Amino acid sequence: MASVLIVVIPPASIFSGLIMDNLGRLNCIKIAGIPGVLGWSLIALANDVTTIILGRLLVGVSSAWGTSPGIVYITEIASTNLRMSLMAIAPAYVSLGMVLTYLGGWYLHWRTLAWVCNIFIVTPCLMCIIIHESPSWLILRGKYEQAKKSLEWIHKYQKSPGEQESYADLQYKFLEEEQRRKNEEIQQQKNQKGIKYIIQEFLKPTGWKPLFILNGLFFFQHFSGIYITMFYSISFIQEAGSSINGYLASIMIGVVRLVMSIASIYILKRYRRRKLIFVSSTLMALCMFIAGLWTQRIQEGSTEMRWIPVAALLFYVVASTLGLLPIPNMMIAELFPLEIRGIGYSISYSFCCILMFFALQSYYGLNEFLGGASNLQWFFGIICLGGGVYSYIFLPETFGMKLKDITDYFKNRFIYIGHAYQTTKEKKMLKEKKIEKSLEAV
Repeated sequence: MASVLIVVIPPASIFSGLIMDNLGRLNCIKIAGIPGVLGWSLIALANDVTTIILGRLLVGVSSAWGTSPGIVYITEIASTNLRMSLMAIAPAYVSLGMVLTYLGGWYLHWRTLAWVCNIFIVTPCLMCIIIHESPSWLILRGKYEQAKKSLEWIHKYQKSPGEQESYADLQYKFLEEEQRRKNEEIQQQKNQKGIKYIIQEFLKPTGWKPLFILNGLFFFQHFSGIYITMFYSISFIQEAGSSINGYLASIMIGVVRLVMSIASIYILKRYRRRKLIFVSSTLMALCMFIAGLWTQRIQEGSTEMRWIPVAALLFYVVASTLGLLPIPNMMIAELFPLEIRGIGYSISYSFCCILMFFALQSYYGLNEFLGGASNLQWFFGIICLGGGVYSYIFLPETFGMKLKDITDYFKNRFIYIGHAYQTTKEKKMLKEKKIEKSLEAV
């Protein structure tokens, strides 16, 4: 039943990209409420399995149409220093939702729980009525007056940097000037609007480079075992030969993931993305190697310390929430340029869901092919190391960068290592020049 949701999300995400690019980020969220309410209502009223599956399909469509524009909206309205922290709230709410669903399933009848889920569909739709649309999207669509009102609403309580102009005025001028530079090229291409226009945008370095980097990162994310340990935690723990009850361990994993998702809101605001993913991947690999070693020893009967695989798995969950679990999904909206941000997010998110589906479906096959739980854990450890190396080579550092600067980076560069060295060298030269000027002044 879980795979029904994952299968429908990829095609639905493509449509969500078209909806949010043409009708707006918030309108896409409002539209998402329709299949969501219908889906949960069908599940609540269902008298057969077919109706439940149909309800799940509609909930999947709602999930795809509601999640993507939310992340894109936050990316476009948030300040540079708060952008990643605000997006980190999303996985924290996912973890909270899972825990609440488990608790609801424990205390409520499943039909009652389905009705309750409608509350969580309707609430964000109502909120979208009172908040303002993304200024970036409004300016892209030529709605300048609405964009100005939106900026004034967003920055209503922000201090003005000067006496003459408010922060909203400065942001408006920046967005307007940036859009005017693009208007000539965009208007020429929008006459061809449709598939041809989208393909042309993705053939540019600012289109295909982010797509390649993100999809490669998603491969390492999913085949590192992150979601397998989430969906198959009970089987995973039982096959490791642990003495801890599998159901209790799965609850522990859910709680740890929730706590760390909340902690990551602060961590992502303070530390750089590349460093976090590299550290996260390395620690995840270490935990999986330890789990694999002790699983092998348990199966051989050479140790009584049967709790170690579960402990290693809990630390693995902690390590994953530091970088490899949240950051790839959050960077989708950051890396694509404004012109294809909606459709770019949707394509990458669709590919992410397809990889998740194949990763989950491959669990039992991989376990059998590799010869058991210990070898599977070693396999996950190797993939984790590969993800760290991949991110170190290709992933650009977006911490503290404006969205325009990220787009400019992809125009000229693809591999980040040399760029990092060049940036450090340039900073050193600027520092030396400042020192020379200060000495001359003396």
